[in-house]
Amino acid sequence: MASASQGNSATAAETARQTRMSERTPATTPTEVSVRFEISNLDFYYGAKQAVFGLNLKIPKNKITSLIGPSGCGKSTFLRTLNRMNETIRNTRVRGQILLDGQDILEMDVVALRRRVGMVFQRPNPFPKSIYDNVAYGLRINGYRGRLPDLVEHSLKRAALWDEVKNSLHKSAFALSGGQQQRLCIARALAVDPEVLLLDEPCSALDPVTTAKIEELMFHLKDSCTLAIVTHNMQQAARASDFTAFMLDGKLIEHNETSKLFTTPQDPRTEAYITGRFG
Repeated sequence: MASASQGNSATAAETARQTRMSERTPATTPTEVSVRFEISNLDFYYGAKQAVFGLNLKIPKNKITSLIGPSGCGKSTFLRTLNRMNETIRNTRVRGQILLDGQDILEMDVVALRRRVGMVFQRPNPFPKSIYDNVAYGLRINGYRGRLPDLVEHSLKRAALWDEVKNSLHKSAFALSGGQQQRLCIARALAVDPEVLLLDEPCSALDPVTTAKIEELMFHLKDSCTLAIVTHNMQQAARASDFTAFMLDGKLIEHNETSKLFTTPQDPRTEAYITGRFG
């Protein structure tokens, strides 16, 4: 009985999500919308090993861009260059230019950059604090002087978690399920009101029902935030993103509207990947 109930819940959630996704305004090409990130001739190295080669890409504002490609192709490395997270790794270096709203991020204060460009990782990483303190953490360290309870509530609502935790805000974040912890991490990132949210395989360890919640959340967030997501799930990229970029061996092979890339890819390597001939 329990498995049948879970199956019905998953089916209902999937049906509702697909209905809402089908109502989206058709995406336009990057040349027709405002550009949030403009990346030019980007090379990235781990020591002597080059991981990203001459990458050029425009990420449009208030859209969802998916990065797809086989394991080890440089997707996550590239994503982490967008808020200089790779600088925490020794012996790395970057060449090229990354503009955020026309500003070179390599010349920006890194704390200010990461306030504008938040990140959510593959596995949930809540702090060993209460649910409330996890969300309030970024606000406190950034010197926020307003009413913290209001901002915490607002962030949890944006992450579609408020109704599930509003009566247990002072319990440990570790008491939450994996899917709830991931949405808590999204709420924590949203608390400082970033302009961009980077998601590195945020659903890889989640069940289908929770994955549907995260995808629905992404759809609502793009009204106020630009999103870039790394995913190995091509069905997720097709469902949830406006644009998709395919990477292979550290190089950007193709970038287009998601519907066009999946139905009429221009490069035979893209077609081979999305049809499952490798990867």
